[in-house]
Formats: sequence, structure tokens, C-alpha cells
Amino acid sequence: AQPAYSLSYANRRRLEIARAMATNPTMLLLDEPAAGMNPKESAEVTDLIGQLRDEGDFTILLIEHDMNVVGKISDRVVVLDHGEKIAEGSYEAVIADERVIEAYLGRRHTELG
Repeated sequence: AQPAYSLSYANRRRLEIARAMATNPTMLLLDEPAAGMNPKESAEVTDLIGQLRDEGDFTILLIEHDMNVVGKISDRVVVLDHGEKIAEGSYEAVIADERVIEAYLGRRHTELG
């Protein structure tokens, strides 16, 4: 066995998820689970969360800025801008919403589109 502090950052995140799952939760709260990871590690953690979602009988509440992670994990997306809900729906509907585009890419982007 290896002490947790000696694990890589990505493996510590996996361990944190495993510890949370050991309690048989009805809800799993994940706050930026792939933050600080390289693309390979991010994809691996995203796949793990997707597998847990598919196999588990619980809700996952994901707080995430990386829309690639959101799109691969989420059935339903709620977007907040400065604490105010600006969009809700499927990933595809939310990323096409003008309010979301404006909030995250800026007004200039919506004017060019």
C-alpha cells in the first residue's frame, strides 16, 4: 500500500472519489474533478465518473467549467452567470444558447455569429 500523499494528483482525485463512493451516497458532489489535470488524466477521470453514473443509483452534482467534461458526463446542465441561472437543458441546447455564449465568450462573439 502507498500513502495517499505520494500518489499523483490525478490518482489522489480518483482516491477522493472512491472514498466518497464508499459511503454509498444518494448524491455525489464533484467540484471541478478534472481541474489541474493534463488532457489524458482529465479524460480518464471523466470516463471514471461516466462509468459511475451509468452503473450507480445516485445523483451526481457536477460543478465544472470544462465543457468537454460537462458534455461527457451530464444528462442535464444548468448554467449560472454571477449566481443567476441563465440556461437549463441538455448539453447540446445549453451550449447553443445565446446567453451562455455571451456570458462565457463575450458579446463580440455573439455579434460575429
